[in-house]
Amino acid sequence: MANKVKYGLKNIHVFPITEDTSEKITYDKAIPIQGAVSLSMKASGDSNEFYADDVVYWGEYSNNGYDGDLEIAKIPEEFETAILGFIKDKNGAIVESTEVKSKNFAIAFEIDGDVNQVRHILYKCSVSRPDVEGETKKEKIEPKTDKLSLKAMATLKDGLIKAKLEKGKTGYDTFMTSPYMPTPVAGV
Repeated sequence: MANKVKYGLKNIHVFPITEDTSEKITYDKAIPIQGAVSLSMKASGDSNEFYADDVVYWGEYSNNGYDGDLEIAKIPEEFETAILGFIKDKNGAIVESTEVKSKNFAIAFEIDGDVNQVRHILYKCSVSRPDVEGETKKEKIEPKTDKLSLKAMATLKDGLIKAKLEKGKTGYDTFMTSPYMPTPVAGV
C-alpha cells in the first residue's frame, strides 16, 4: 500500500564524488550526518515556449535539477574537511582559506510515511559555505542550527538527478552504504 502522507527527516548520508566524467561517476565512502532538522529542495528549470498560430504551439520545462537548503544541528568535522575542503591542522583546528575548493557529493536521506519509509538520493550536489551564528543564553537555552544551501544537478555520465525507493524494495537496505544506481527495465 502506498503512503498517503509523508513526515520526518533522518538518516542523512553524503558520498563525496571522486570522479565525474561522461564515462563514469565514482563516489567515496558514506559520511553520516546526524541531527537532521529540515531539507527543502525546489525544482530548478525554466519554462520554454514556442508561439505559432497566435498560441503556445509547443512548450516544456527544462530540468536544471534542484536548489534548496539543508538545516542540521551541527555540521560534522568530516563534512567540513571532505566536502567543504577545510583543512585540519596538526593541533586539530579546522581552517578555511581562500585556496580550498569544495567537492561535489551525493546526498541520501530518509522520509517517513504513514505506511513506509522512503529513501531518497540526489546524485550530484554542490554546497555553499555555512554562515557562522551564535546567540547569548537567555532564560532557556535555544540551540542554533547550521544551514547549507544546496544545488542538485545532473551527473555527467548519464544525467541522473535523483531517485527514491520505498522500504522493502531491492536496494533499500544498502541505500546508505553506497549510492543507489537504477536498474534498467528490460525492453525499455
